Amino acid sequence: MGGEALQMVTDWCQHLRTVLLWGEEDPLFPKTQVGLGESGGFAATGLSREGWRDAGPIRAIFKDAFTAAGLPYFNPRSFPDTLVQRGQRICTTPEDFRAWSLNLGHQGVLTTFTSYGQMSSQRQAELIRAMGKRSPAEGAERLAAMVAETVRKYQAEI
Repeated sequence: MGGEALQMVTDWCQHLRTVLLWGEEDPLFPKTQVGLGESGGFAATGLSREGWRDAGPIRAIFKDAFTAAGLPYFNPRSFPDTLVQRGQRICTTPEDFRAWSLNLGHQGVLTTFTSYGQMSSQRQAELIRAMGKRSPAEGAERLAAMVAETVRKYQAEI
């Protein structure tokens, strides 16, 4: 996505790898490690190498962080939804979108489309209007190029 968001994620990944010495199989957003605190009760003592079992704690973390920043709350699911919408706009070939989908951690592009690829009726209308402005030859040439690229890709895999 770029900008400050990219820098924050880059810094976080670097911290996980260089300070905590975590690898590819460790979670990007791990659950809190709980242990005995200074006052004798349970307290956060660091990060666990396990992922969260459900989204409840993550939603609470997001809500607290957004409140502290003076921003309206967005649930964690809104972030991959936003990334998929961005990918739908900037990926120009099936292979581009496959790479985008893999970067989101999805093994299949259909997961990306069916779980996160919802389209607003406004966006649908924008796309339909834009299709009407294209020349038939332009659409046919683009479709032919996409089909040819997909066929070449699958032939290379066979």
